[in-house]
Amino acid sequence: MELLWTIAELFFALILVLASSFLSAMFLEAYRRRNNNNRHIDAPAFFEDPKSLKQVPCPYLVDPAEKYISLIIPAFNEEHRLPAALDETINYLQNRAAKDKSFTYEVIIVDDGSADATKKVAFDFVRKYSVDNVRVILLGRNHGKGEAIRKGMLHARGEILLMLDADGATKVNDLEKLENKVPNLIRAVASAEDTKDGTSGFRIADIPVAAFGSRAHLEEKALATRKWYRNFLMKGFHIVVLLAAGPGIRDTQCGFKMFTRAAARKLFTNIRLKRWCFDVELVFLCKQFGIPVQEISVNWSEIPGSKVNLLSIPNMLWELALMSVGYRTGMWKISY
Repeated sequence: MELLWTIAELFFALILVLASSFLSAMFLEAYRRRNNNNRHIDAPAFFEDPKSLKQVPCPYLVDPAEKYISLIIPAFNEEHRLPAALDETINYLQNRAAKDKSFTYEVIIVDDGSADATKKVAFDFVRKYSVDNVRVILLGRNHGKGEAIRKGMLHARGEILLMLDADGATKVNDLEKLENKVPNLIRAVASAEDTKDGTSGFRIADIPVAAFGSRAHLEEKALATRKWYRNFLMKGFHIVVLLAAGPGIRDTQCGFKMFTRAAARKLFTNIRLKRWCFDVELVFLCKQFGIPVQEISVNWSEIPGSKVNLLSIPNMLWELALMSVGYRTGMWKISY
C-alpha cells in the first residue's frame, strides 16, 4: 500500500512539473511576441524579375494602392498542386482584364520554405506573365501558413486583397461572391462616417471591411465524406474557437478571405500567430477593430494532399492557448 502511495505521489508530482513547464513555456512565448516585430516594414525588400534578373522595389501595405486586386497564395511543397491552381487563377484574371480595362491585378505567391520545386514552378509563371502581374516572395525556411499570408499581404498593391489556398479547393471565380458584398459593407461604414463628419467621398481601399468565404453550408455532406480525424479535429476546433474568439463566424478556417486595403493594414500589422490558427486571430482582431465581416458561402472541394493531419491538433491548441494568454493578460497590445 505504501508503494502505491509513493507511485501516486510521483505521478502527481510529474503532472505538476509538466503542467508548470507547459504554462511557463506558454507565458514565455507570449511574452516574446509581446512587441509586434515590424522590422519587415523598415527593411528593404525586393521582387526579382527572372527575365532580366533585376530587382523590383517591393511595395508596402502602407503605400497607396496600384492595382485593383491582389491575390495572395501561400505555398509549401506545392509543386504538384500549384500549376493547375495558377493556370485557372490567371486565366480567370486575364479574361476579366480583357473585358474591363479598369480591372488590374497581381498574384503574389509566397514560398514558405518549400523543399521541392515550388520555387521553380512559381518563377516559371513570373517568366510567362511578367513580374508586374505575378510576383514571388521567398521566406527561406518554413514559418507557417499564417506568416506566409502576412508577408504577402504586407507587400501587396491591391485596393482589395484576397487570400486563397494553393490547392484550388475554392474556385477563383467565387471571389466575385465576396467582391459583390464589399460595396454594401463599405456603404454601411461610409454612411456611419458621413453622419459623424458630414463627408461623402470615399474609396474602396480606405474603408476597413472584410468578406470571408464559408463552407458551413457543406458541413453535413463533408461530415459524411471527410476522413474521421478531420471531422474530429474540426468539431473540437470549433468549440475551442468559440471560447477563444467568440461567436459570429461559423467557418473561421476557410482559406478564401477578402479584405480592403485599410482592413488588411490594420489586421496584418498586428497579427502574431504564424500557423493554422492565424484565421482565428483575424476574427478576433476584426472584432477588436470593429471591422464589419460578412460570411459568404463558396464552392469547395477537398483536394488530395492536405497538410492538415493529426499532428496539427497540438499545434492548433498551442496557438489558441498562446493567443488567449497574450491578449487576456495584456501582453499583446493592438496597434490602432
